[in-house]
Amino acid sequence: MKNMKKVLIAVLGLSMLIAGLAACSSGANERDNDAGGNNQSQATETTKLQYWTGGRHDADYIKSMIDKFNETNTKNIEVEMTIMAENYAQSLDLAFVSEQAPDVMALGDLVDLHNKGYVEPLDQFLTPEFKERFGENAFFEGANMLDGQIYTLPANGSTIRLIYNVDIFEKAGIAEPPKTLDEMVETAQKITEVGKKDGIYGFALNYKSPTSALDRSSAAIAEINGTHGTGFDFKTGQYDFTGYKPIIEAFKQMKDDGSTLPGSESLDIDPLRAQFAEGNIGMYLSYSVEPGVYKNQFPAKIKWDAALPPSIDGTYSGVNNLGTGASRWLAMSSQSKNKEAAWEFMSFLYSDEVLKGYQEQGLGLSTVPSVAAFAEKPDIEGIDNFLPGKYDGRWPIHPQGIKPEGKSYQEEFVKYILVGGDLDGIVKSLNERYNAALEKEKATGKKMPEAIPDFDPAKLQGSLFK
Repeated sequence: MKNMKKVLIAVLGLSMLIAGLAACSSGANERDNDAGGNNQSQATETTKLQYWTGGRHDADYIKSMIDKFNETNTKNIEVEMTIMAENYAQSLDLAFVSEQAPDVMALGDLVDLHNKGYVEPLDQFLTPEFKERFGENAFFEGANMLDGQIYTLPANGSTIRLIYNVDIFEKAGIAEPPKTLDEMVETAQKITEVGKKDGIYGFALNYKSPTSALDRSSAAIAEINGTHGTGFDFKTGQYDFTGYKPIIEAFKQMKDDGSTLPGSESLDIDPLRAQFAEGNIGMYLSYSVEPGVYKNQFPAKIKWDAALPPSIDGTYSGVNNLGTGASRWLAMSSQSKNKEAAWEFMSFLYSDEVLKGYQEQGLGLSTVPSVAAFAEKPDIEGIDNFLPGKYDGRWPIHPQGIKPEGKSYQEEFVKYILVGGDLDGIVKSLNERYNAALEKEKATGKKMPEAIPDFDPAKLQGSLFK
C-alpha cells in the first residue's frame, strides 16, 4: 500500500509540474492587448517554446546560450529550459499523453521515442549547406535516421583512454603506457611491486557498479579490437561475447596477482578518482571528463597522462565508440505547434558558435567537422591525449532495450573477475540469453538493426578524424 501511495504521489507531482509548465507557456502566440483593448502589431507577438533536458553537467552553459538566443533572435522567440535529471523518460511519457510536451528535447532512445510517435522528422528544415557541416559520414539508419528520415543531428562525443600515473611509472622504470593486454598485466605487477609498501597498486576499477566499471574500460578495449561494447555482432545480427574473453581474463589476472587496488569491489568512481589524485593507483580507464575532474573536483597531486587503451595484441581492428552524442543530441516534438520556431532554436544550438564554446569549456568533444576544424582544445591540463583521432569513431546503432533473463554481461563478468568461475560457460550463457531477449523484442514488432554481412569495424578508422 505504501508503494502504491509513492507511485500516486510521483505521478501527481509530475502532473503538477507539467501543468505548471503549460501555464507558463499559455501565452504562446497570443498578442498583447494595449490599454484600449486593441491588438498590437504583429511584431510584438512572442512565440514561447519549452526545451527539456535530462542533463546537468552542461546546464549552465546551455542556459547561457538560451539566454543569448532569447535576447538576440529577431523572430520574437522565447525559450524556457527545464532540467529533469530524475525520471526524464517518464516525464516525457506523461507530457505527451497529456498533450503538454516540450517543443524541443534532448534525445534518449530514438527508436523508442519514434515508435511512440514523439519525434518529428527534420528533413523539411535541413538545407544541403546545413547538412554538409556534419560531414559525409554523419547520418545513418538507426543512429539519427529511421526509414530514411533524419530525426536528430550529431554534436559531441566522449573518448575513453588509459589514464596513468607518470610519477609511479618512472619510479618503476616503465618507459611508456602498455599497448597490449599482456603489457598491462605486467605493468600493473611492476607498479605494485615498487609501490605496495606505500599503498600504491598498479590498477583499479570501480567494480561496485559493474556497468559503470566495464563500460568505461573493457568495452573500449573490445571496440578497438573489433567487438562492439554491447557484444552485438553486426555481421550476423546476433550477440557474441567471445571477443570479451581475453580482456576479462586480463582484468582477473590483475586481481589474482594482487595488482588491483584492495577494496575495488566496493569502490565507486569518485572515491577511485580521489585515490588516483593522491597517487595510490598506477592506471585505470575512463572517459574524457577526467581532465576536468582533476582540475576542479580532485586536484591531482601527481603528474599524470592518458593514452589509447591497450589492445589484445598491439594492433587495432576497430574504433573507440564516441557514444550516442556523436550521432544525436536534440529532437523536435511531434506535438509542437511552433515547428518553424523550434527549428530556429535547434539550428542555433547546433551552430558552430555554440558547439565551439561547448568543446572549449571542456563539456564535450565535438564530432562536427566544421567545429572540430577550428575549435580550440579545452583549456584543461591533460586533455591533449583525449582529443578524438583515427581510432575514435561511430559504430552502427546496436539493438536498444535488450534485457536478458538473469544477470547482465557486466554483472557476470565482474563476478568472474572478483570470484572466478567458468568463463567459457559464462560466455555461452550470455550468448544464449541475450539472443533469446533479442528474438523476444523482434517478436513484438520492434524495429531492430539488420545483419550487415560485409561489416568490417577496421573501416570505421579515420571515418571522422584522421
